[in-house]
Amino acid sequence: MDTNKLLKNFRFIAYWEGWSYLTIFVTMIFKYALKMGTANFIVGSIHGALFIIYMLLLLLLLLKKRINFGQAVIGFIVSLIPFGTFIADKKWFSKW
Repeated sequence: MDTNKLLKNFRFIAYWEGWSYLTIFVTMIFKYALKMGTANFIVGSIHGALFIIYMLLLLLLLLKKRINFGQAVIGFIVSLIPFGTFIADKKWFSKW
C-alpha cells in the first residue's frame, strides 16, 4: 500500500477512533445512571475495533518508515487521551 494512502487511512481511523472514545463517556451515563448497558456495549465494541485498527495502521506507518519511533509513541499516547487524536491530527498527523 502506498504510504500516502496509508497515512490518509490512518488519519481517517484516528478521527473516528477519537469520536468513539468520546461517545463512550456519553454511553457510560446510560450504563450507570439509567441502567441501560446495551449502548455502552455497542459503542465499546466499535471503539475497541477502531482502536485496534488505529494501532495496526500506526505500526504499519512505522514499519514502512513513514514515521519514526518517537512519532509512533506520540500516536500511541494521544490515542489514550480524550480529544488527543483531534489535537494530534492538527499538530502532527497532518504534517507526517
